[in-house]
Amino acid sequence: MRSLDNIATASAGATTAVATDVVGAAHDLAPILAERAPKFDESDRFVADNYVLLKEAGLVQAGVPLELGGGGVEISDLCDMLRILAHSCGSTALAFAMHTHQVAIPAWRWRHQKVAAVEPLLKRVAAERIILLSSGGSDWIGGSGKAEKVEGGYRITARKAFTSGAVAGDILMTGAIACDEDGTEKVIHFGAPMRAPEVSVMDNWRTLGMRGTGSNDVVIDGLFVPDAAVSFSRTPRQWHPVFQIIATIAFPLIYAVYLGVAESARDIAVEIARKKPGGEGTLSLAGRMDTALRAAQMAHRSMIEAVERNAPSAESVNDVMIGRSLVARHGLEVVELAMELAGGSSFYRERGLERRFRDMQGARFHPLQAGPQAQYAGAMALGLPVNAIF
Repeated sequence: MRSLDNIATASAGATTAVATDVVGAAHDLAPILAERAPKFDESDRFVADNYVLLKEAGLVQAGVPLELGGGGVEISDLCDMLRILAHSCGSTALAFAMHTHQVAIPAWRWRHQKVAAVEPLLKRVAAERIILLSSGGSDWIGGSGKAEKVEGGYRITARKAFTSGAVAGDILMTGAIACDEDGTEKVIHFGAPMRAPEVSVMDNWRTLGMRGTGSNDVVIDGLFVPDAAVSFSRTPRQWHPVFQIIATIAFPLIYAVYLGVAESARDIAVEIARKKPGGEGTLSLAGRMDTALRAAQMAHRSMIEAVERNAPSAESVNDVMIGRSLVARHGLEVVELAMELAGGSSFYRERGLERRFRDMQGARFHPLQAGPQAQYAGAMALGLPVNAIF
């Protein structure tokens, strides 16, 4: 691994460097992650050891603005970082994508909307290298959990599924549904400290793929959240401007991981196929696989371009979610063709292809899933409301 002096600049008062060449850092970590990946996968064990490496390499705070002590790394480079990490270990990349997007969203709001309220959080990420968690689909547009109004704040009861990296997290960025005196529901959003006694992590992540993400359920039982700790509130089951920002910024980062998984599956299959007698069938499979991969790469590039317009809206959500569906569709096609191209040897775990095949299946399940995404795009095309399509 190259010296951090060559890939980082020191942040004031920090105990480790802040990576500014995150792509180079990811390449340096790749061999170690690749060696460890099968063991994490086979044991359903969270990739905790790899998080130590990510912290040491300065990647945890890379997305924090330079002015706040971070690396100031742009979304496109963060996507490349995650894509490269995914070549070696999809679980490490996907779990870390959830932290990365939870940093990138407030960083964007600080930079482009001058939202000062996010500064303390970003400074903590930079100075303390805390890990932020996302409760993902369980906190999507509909909201989940109960927020009971009490004196000075709310009492939270909830169970948050798909919390990747839960055991390594410091703050869960989440929400719960509160009911006003007049019966009106609203979703309040807040950060839940993972070390609070009212917060616990289940041990229930036993899955087809992405087994090392440690995406266990988090249970919140009676956590008090002061009024001052509520970052914003919104109407449940309706899109909110903040969620347009979240959707626009988060999903290019998350789907960079699946693109990386597809790319690595392709590379493994080509290496195997080159050692076997070829023919027209082999050429056709390899060509179809590379064509599908190019489609996924182009779709992902369009997602990044939507972010780079710096104008989150219903339109940017549509563009990102179309890209999300295309990356998933063509990425799944890539891993299927890779298995076929490699032949029977792809069935052996030691080849690594069957793990990529299983990990890629996770691309089906993040929002917007295929049905709602098609409805959203259709409503946009026909000039109809999309506010309740999620």
